[in-house]
Amino acid sequence: MTGTLKILGALVSLSLLLTNPCASRSGITLEQLMSVPFPSELTADSSGTKLAWVFNSRGARNIWVAEAPEFKAHPLTRYMADDGQEITGLQWAPDGRAVVYVRGSNANKQGEYPNPLSDPRGAEQTIFLVSLGGGEPRRLAEGHSPSVAPSGDRLAYLKKGQLWWMPVDGEEKQAQQVRARGECTSPVWSPDGGALAFVSRRDDHSFVSIYEIATGTLRYLDPSVDHDQYATWSPDSRQIAFVRWPESRTLALFGPKRSALPWSIRVADVSTGLSREIWRAKEGTGSVFHEIEAQGQLMWCDGDHIVFPWEGDGWVHLYVIPSQGGEPVLLTPGKFEVEHVFPGPDRKTIFYSSNQEDPDRRHLWKTSINEGIPVAVTRGQGLEWAPVALAGGYIAYMRSDARNPARVALLAGGNTRDLAPETIPADFPAHELVEPQPVIFEAVDGMRIHAQLFLPRNDTPKMRRPAIIFVHGGSRRQMLLGWHPMYYYHNAYAMNEYLASQGYIVLSINYRSGTGYGMEFREALNYGAVGASEFNDVLGAAMYLKRRADVDPEHIGLWGGSYGGYLTALGLARASDLFAAGVDLHGVHDWRTETKVSRPSDSWEVQQIALRLAYDSSPLAHMSTWRSPVLLIHGDDDRNVNFSQTVMLVEALRQQKVGFEQLVFPDEVHDFLTHKHWLDAYRAAVDFFHRRLGRPRTSLE
Repeated sequence: MTGTLKILGALVSLSLLLTNPCASRSGITLEQLMSVPFPSELTADSSGTKLAWVFNSRGARNIWVAEAPEFKAHPLTRYMADDGQEITGLQWAPDGRAVVYVRGSNANKQGEYPNPLSDPRGAEQTIFLVSLGGGEPRRLAEGHSPSVAPSGDRLAYLKKGQLWWMPVDGEEKQAQQVRARGECTSPVWSPDGGALAFVSRRDDHSFVSIYEIATGTLRYLDPSVDHDQYATWSPDSRQIAFVRWPESRTLALFGPKRSALPWSIRVADVSTGLSREIWRAKEGTGSVFHEIEAQGQLMWCDGDHIVFPWEGDGWVHLYVIPSQGGEPVLLTPGKFEVEHVFPGPDRKTIFYSSNQEDPDRRHLWKTSINEGIPVAVTRGQGLEWAPVALAGGYIAYMRSDARNPARVALLAGGNTRDLAPETIPADFPAHELVEPQPVIFEAVDGMRIHAQLFLPRNDTPKMRRPAIIFVHGGSRRQMLLGWHPMYYYHNAYAMNEYLASQGYIVLSINYRSGTGYGMEFREALNYGAVGASEFNDVLGAAMYLKRRADVDPEHIGLWGGSYGGYLTALGLARASDLFAAGVDLHGVHDWRTETKVSRPSDSWEVQQIALRLAYDSSPLAHMSTWRSPVLLIHGDDDRNVNFSQTVMLVEALRQQKVGFEQLVFPDEVHDFLTHKHWLDAYRAAVDFFHRRLGRPRTSLE
């Protein structure tokens, strides 16, 4: 009888495993890996004594705060539903007693707000205020990009491309302050509260605009035929620095942008509206402006100096220049990329994250505008990003590592502690996760490509396993040796860990046209719609795996989203002999209809050559050799990649009689807004790979 019960128990366990692809034989579940709250929007109040950030916990997004000296974290809002409503735009009131935020996402071209749950009541994008003392959030207005006046009594914001404002106390109705041509973006108050600066975008040019509060007048600073962006006030409110770059039809094309007519920095006198050029980029490398992650691309610092990003040596670095002009001084020398930047309270020290001395991770550094010598703030095997310098020498930031997911941390007196550690579920299986190994392999054309290799724990010797290549999206992204700083790729990292727990060998590749390895790598020749040169990296990854003794060369799969979906489809179309199956999330399948690829030429022949090249760089051009099955996943309100890209591919697959499966999310956008849709997509992908590649054995069997 006992033996019979054991057999029945084993049969029940086997049945559960077969019917639930996310029930891992290693003890890990996909739900566990994706249950941790993801932090974002970390910001401090003007005194540097209070922190606020957003936690996305299983789709329920809430604001958390922590206050000096204890920095005991607690939630400020209590949203409970996985309703797909983002929280962004966090801004402290000047007195530090309340937080203003935006709930809901931007409208699409038709003016529709994302409604991923298909709520018949619809959805909206709304600005709220919540008091630090507690109570329910107070609805202020429909809109986004809130900017609280220095006096704290008035809120400027954007609605349908125009500038509005309203009293924060709500005693008066909101009013549209500017009715102007073009689209208003990036409103920012002058330090003295006497004016609002914003950018007026007008297709092939843009102006820096000033709205004067006392007179109710609108002026444009030194208007030209160029693009003026990134307006930054001087501390005395008398000047505005901004970036200007010439309009170029070539820059609008999809493809490598290694050089252009150089961009420049200008400083305008607010009283006269006249500006002067204080610096111009050199021709060639660095002539195209490249952004960093910061509150502003130009930072007006102590001693009337301006810090700005430039990749004049082929790497994204920080430079400083007097506001009167002169030769810029390099603050961050070396072959690495600067990413998240934050000026310290003294306006002399700049904190930033970079991959200095550690190309596939991120660590925190600081440098002085007077000395320009980088000093490491953090080191080790983890990742650190998004520094926020506080009063008293404290530094708040985000961190993760190979096993522990993203969380908010505080560095004080050389000691680091996590804020809100209680939010990590008790059953999160950190100790069961694997540490990905750094790998460098050669693409088929010889380029060296960085990757992360996930090997199953307690692997059985001499066993050949199915393998899966992960290709990130972007393509301006870089996967790292740990849980990723971006929500989309934090989820992707969880998926790769789960696939490894299921017994697959996973290779996550940083193909050319991604970030982290310099301008020439990012602006790779002939990539994407102008030649698909990065496909050499995908083929090189397959060759690397086929040479490994632990890989079953007949069972190699591909998966990725967005640009990674494009490369997944391209791999299946061009090399079904190498790739047995693939999962394509919202990928591009025909460059001609997805982005601007025709050369700015009056020659019909030149235009047709560009279109033919774009088509040949697309999966749809290679359907005759596509044989391997594919799972297609897409939301039909995608604002990044048109849903029609998947519709077109399905038609071609049907004509070619290629096996495909589909998972469509009505009203969902590109970066899925609901936790449920992420889980549904990944469950479907795991089940698909189990059936198409063969479920690998584990050491527990």
